[in-house]
Amino acid sequence: QVQLVESGGGLVQAGGSLRLSCAASGRTFSRYAMGWFRQAPGKEREFVAAIAWSDGRTYYADSVKGRFTISRDNAKNTVYLQMNSLKPEDTAVYYCAADSRDRDVAISPDYWGQGTQVTVSS
Repeated sequence: QVQLVESGGGLVQAGGSLRLSCAASGRTFSRYAMGWFRQAPGKEREFVAAIAWSDGRTYYADSVKGRFTISRDNAKNTVYLQMNSLKPEDTAVYYCAADSRDRDVAISPDYWGQGTQVTVSS
């Protein structure tokens, strides 16, 4: 069982930056692939970024490539999402996710956080 708690959301102007954090419980954090998803009002939840546990490879949605960076600190059981050059269309609730299988974290992760709101003003 993995519990995930996000933090770091807030209100920022377009062009600004935010860093989201996701703290995970459990002693096997290093063996979980981690991901970030987001859901804007009236839209379906969408994949944002993921990082594999096996080799640390990272994956991004086209909409955030070059602007967002996912990273992890296994010693702190924490995954981060650094968001730069934010746009109003990045406004959404951001969710942290985890799965023991690298290939599933971007599709149907087993564990979810409660979400953190990110609002980008124009």
